[in-house]
Amino acid sequence: MTPAFERLQKHLKQLPGIGYRSSERIALHLLVERPERLPALVEALQSAAAMVHRCPRCGNLAEGGLCAVCADEKRLPGVVCVVEHVPDLVAIERSGAFRGTYHVLHGKLSPIQGVGPEHLNLAPLVARIESGEIQELILALSNDVEGEATCHYLVDRVPAGGVKVTRIGFGIPSGGGVLYADSVTLKSALDGRRSYS
Repeated sequence: MTPAFERLQKHLKQLPGIGYRSSERIALHLLVERPERLPALVEALQSAAAMVHRCPRCGNLAEGGLCAVCADEKRLPGVVCVVEHVPDLVAIERSGAFRGTYHVLHGKLSPIQGVGPEHLNLAPLVARIESGEIQELILALSNDVEGEATCHYLVDRVPAGGVKVTRIGFGIPSGGGVLYADSVTLKSALDGRRSYS
């Protein structure tokens, strides 16, 4: 293979979920099988790089000012769901189960990996809390040690009595049984139980 091909493959391989074989297939597809698609892809990448940025209010993807969620006047601005990454926000949006707004941290606390509070998108969230804009903070962070540590850190930043803080429930997926659930999932399912009526 040529040096330019190998350089392209190397950059493709750095993308999440793309291994050596996938990067090779994509590079061959773009350069040999469908070279007519390459200019449109390059233009889309350059355009996205120039136009897409983090929403200054919540950290979601935006073009221009605020993201589509923050700009939507039909949303409940006082109910904020805190997520780790934009794909988490997309998954919740896809469900159609939430009509509030969001805050994307772009990570979670992980002292072992050197991720501290200064590495997260916390300042705009703290400003939103201090402004009195938020009535409820829904913590939709992962159910692991780092996610729990991040939740505790956020709860410590909320003034006492000012904001209702809730945590999403974790547990057995729909259609799943208790027999096949691991101990962490069962503990989360029991801890996240709610009134049955």
